[in-house]
Amino acid sequence: MKIYDIALSRRTFLRTSVAGAGLLAAPAIISSGALASSGELNFTGWSGYPGMAEKVFPAFTKATGIKVNFTEQPDQDTMFAQAKLSLQTATMDVVEPTLDRVSAWASNGLLQGWDTNKLTIDNYVSGLADGSAGERATIDGKRMFVPSVWGTEAFVYNKTEFPTEYGKLSLGDLFNQDIQVTLRPHSALAAMGRWLDSEGKLPKPWIDGYKDEATMKELWDIALAEAIKLKGNVVQFWSGENEAQGAFRTNGAVLGQCWDSTGFNLRKEGFGYLPPKEGGIAWNQGLVLMSNAKNVEQAHEFAKWVSGAEGSSLWATAFSSNPVGKGGIDMMDPAVVEFYKNSFPGDAISKLWWWPDQAAWFLSKRGEYADKYKAA
Repeated sequence: MKIYDIALSRRTFLRTSVAGAGLLAAPAIISSGALASSGELNFTGWSGYPGMAEKVFPAFTKATGIKVNFTEQPDQDTMFAQAKLSLQTATMDVVEPTLDRVSAWASNGLLQGWDTNKLTIDNYVSGLADGSAGERATIDGKRMFVPSVWGTEAFVYNKTEFPTEYGKLSLGDLFNQDIQVTLRPHSALAAMGRWLDSEGKLPKPWIDGYKDEATMKELWDIALAEAIKLKGNVVQFWSGENEAQGAFRTNGAVLGQCWDSTGFNLRKEGFGYLPPKEGGIAWNQGLVLMSNAKNVEQAHEFAKWVSGAEGSSLWATAFSSNPVGKGGIDMMDPAVVEFYKNSFPGDAISKLWWWPDQAAWFLSKRGEYADKYKAA
């Protein structure tokens, strides 16, 4: 699957971000509704990224006067469960899942649409909030999702113990019994399925398993069986950033399918980050507005700020990933830009495999398969 109509890269951002370079010069315009209400926002996002509390939220508060009450969660399944509870407690205003999960959130009655008149959609880099991405973010005519950051899940590797280069790495290496690896269970099963597909060993294309439950069961049964047979080289499963880093630092993993942030954070400790020849996984993360949010005006100010040059660059820096706002790349640390330039050589960007939409029924079944894999 491909979210965007065009292949995005750091070079694309550099070419398209000039128009947003002047955004910081203009004073922030805050709606009277946001100023007249509580002046707070309840935001639930990802744990393991200290830059959010240290730099991102203080900058937003300085720009708008709105305080962020931040609740950290390690993964999307936990966010989803807590969001369901918040339907009774009303403790969440804005949450940060990925685009492929939004249909499941909406079908469970968790979301209300953003008022695009209170946002600045033109702030976003082309392809992130318009085109096919915009269509996927719109459900029943309502914009349910606006982007906050995008990134990848590819291979972190020990340069000394597992030296390699782009074009040599394969998804099959994750299941090589001579290589100690760390994996996220559901991503590992997707990797197995994609690998089997590339080898011509599946009765149907792997992508078809995301369309209906019968096909999913047919294909995921095969992937699960193969993954269990080759599970002996997994030294640790991970679900969040801290666990992923720990697998390399303390448990001896020399290869892992992990987020780009893991690769960036370990880059000074002898690790590299490259996608497999079949293409790295890509994700589009963003903001959703809870159906019973208390601080709706503040939420819109938050989403609008994140789409600007300063907000998007700070957000992307905290995640060591890619900014969504025009001009954001121009404000990024040169080390981050250099990391991505080295991590995606040649045709690596064009071969990215974007997570398909994953409906509620799919997520439930996927969780069952992941649990079986871990328990086997």
